[in-house]
Amino acid sequence: MLLRPYLRASTDEQNASRAKDTLIAFARDTAKMRIASFYMENITGASLARPELMRLLDESEKGDILLIESVDRLTRLSADDWETLKAAINQKGVIVVSLDLPTSHMVFGDFPSDEFMTAFLKAMNNMMLDMLAAMSRKEYKERERKQKEGIAIAKAAGKYQGRKGDHDDYKTIIALSRTTMSIADIAKSVKVSVSKVTRTRRKYRELINSDIDINQITEHL
Repeated sequence: MLLRPYLRASTDEQNASRAKDTLIAFARDTAKMRIASFYMENITGASLARPELMRLLDESEKGDILLIESVDRLTRLSADDWETLKAAINQKGVIVVSLDLPTSHMVFGDFPSDEFMTAFLKAMNNMMLDMLAAMSRKEYKERERKQKEGIAIAKAAGKYQGRKGDHDDYKTIIALSRTTMSIADIAKSVKVSVSKVTRTRRKYRELINSDIDINQITEHL
């Protein structure tokens, strides 16, 4: 039985290795197991086409543990794609352990000798895993909806012009900051870093909160 931590971030601008130290500490203090290898990639969790995840499964033996920080690092997949991934995991005999799913940690302790209780705990863990997977997908779709909604509003008002320079970026960030979009989604939409969005929002807070027509914003930059 080996630990195989999987780390994923959605975009190249995000740090996929962010949780590496947390997983190392968990392996040392809770699992008390050796890490075989880390598998890290920058790719959306809504896609099954993930080379590092597939490599992890390919290299795994029965009983190995796929260790993740949270279930959304493993899946934001549709229900059908999640069933496909689960089937691949089960076929290899790999056990999924997530830091945010305490029932999955029982694999590191002594299983109860009672056959019924063992089956019950495994079924409970699988149910919780499915529930968190569904919640991750719902959150992903909601963020996607808000992002599209924000861009549509910005385009309709002539606020979204793409990347033509810093002033255009600032103008678009200000416009989208007036919507319900998150900082991360704004950064993805404008194709700039999260730090640039944060700096712009801080610098132009008054413009964001004002009722100045967005088409007049440029003269205030």
